[in-house]
Amino acid sequence: MKKQFLHIICILLTGLHGFSRDNDSIIIRKLSVEIMTGTHAYENLRYLCKKIGPRLSGSENAQKAVEATARMLREAGADTVYLQPCFVPHWVRGEKETGYIVLQSGEKYSLNLCALGNSVATGKDGVRSEVIEINSYDELERLGEKGIAGKLVFYNSPMNPSYIETFKAYGESGVFRRNGPSRAAKYGAAGVIIRSLASNIDEFPHTGSTTYNDSFPKIPAIAISTKDAEWLSLQLRKQQPIFVFFKTNCKMLPDVPSFNVIGEIKGTQFPQEIITVGGHLDSWDLGEGAQDDGAGCVQSIEIIRALKATGLKPKRTIRAVMFMNEENGGRGAKAYLAAAKLLKEQHIFALESDAGGFTPRGFSLDMKEQQRNKITEWKYLFDDYSVYDFRLGGSGSDIGPLKEIGTALCGLRPDSQRYFDLHHAATDIFEAVSIRELNLGTVNMAALVWLVREYGL
Repeated sequence: MKKQFLHIICILLTGLHGFSRDNDSIIIRKLSVEIMTGTHAYENLRYLCKKIGPRLSGSENAQKAVEATARMLREAGADTVYLQPCFVPHWVRGEKETGYIVLQSGEKYSLNLCALGNSVATGKDGVRSEVIEINSYDELERLGEKGIAGKLVFYNSPMNPSYIETFKAYGESGVFRRNGPSRAAKYGAAGVIIRSLASNIDEFPHTGSTTYNDSFPKIPAIAISTKDAEWLSLQLRKQQPIFVFFKTNCKMLPDVPSFNVIGEIKGTQFPQEIITVGGHLDSWDLGEGAQDDGAGCVQSIEIIRALKATGLKPKRTIRAVMFMNEENGGRGAKAYLAAAKLLKEQHIFALESDAGGFTPRGFSLDMKEQQRNKITEWKYLFDDYSVYDFRLGGSGSDIGPLKEIGTALCGLRPDSQRYFDLHHAATDIFEAVSIRELNLGTVNMAALVWLVREYGL
């Protein structure tokens, strides 16, 4: 009799599990149809890119984007929409940069260049000096002051094409942009030239933030296009010396007030448990910030809209956040964490989209092993949506600080092969985004948010 009873219980539990799986599939399909047949995210992105344009922190356009995304969240049906204040750096590029290469013959060749974000300017006379090519910090250290003082240091570090994961190549080469100017200034360099962090060869320079070490002088820093970097390197191998002139007009103004934009749906059962999904609202000033990271913002807004449109009521609170100042300071992320700590909020899960609106491939999971195991048990539910890669890895710089309060972190992993063709360049425009790829990324984000909303972590 006892064995019979246990057998019946097992059958019932199996049936309930099967029902749960079927129900999850139905709900995800419902969300998918709502998102894939609509144009809301795409049109919101069009507005951010074409009606507003570049959204560098501290700019008038950044404020316009704050107002626009707050309106989008209200139109999406968020229960509550509010602005979270933060102070942000206000760096301006100024008049367009100029520069050229001077060969021994006296011939001049124009450079495609841009100032690095947060860089100081050259002054009205510009900088003209001999160029020395550096491929590693070890080489810089060996040359020291004797070999570096008074010269322009040209960091020529191509993104490694052998890496299938392009973000790995970006991280490896990116060290020169992030702290290369100060490392060169230590030995008396007059300025720094960075090979653009791009995976292709073209004429578009890619900007990005640099950070100065206050122990050394601040020297002007520029990026040149990969095509120009290849040509300059070739000339340096042929003859010495070669001189470069460039003039930049950028400056850092006093910090200004800005905002994170937040919209949320209140949980019906566990409202104190918060699920954050977001992207960053600011962008660099050369392009329109479509892939980086208008896509992540409109995807997050669309999740709110789709949940409301389908009548699904989350057990836990779902919060869409447009973070400000990811590109050159991370002030929005710090403000979000500070508010969470002050209010003693319970953030159980955070998902960030900041790798472009390309075809989704999976998620990177930065959380406890038991939490990862729970999420990977749901992999089969994503098979129909082209997502298969659930792996240990970083989540994103805006939600990263939430790790301090024990939040399980996750990043959307789109196909990365084209991302660094556009990243931080004038080519990052609305037309480079596919509506189907953008929507499919939203579907998979919404599915994961729904599952965590339903079952927790």
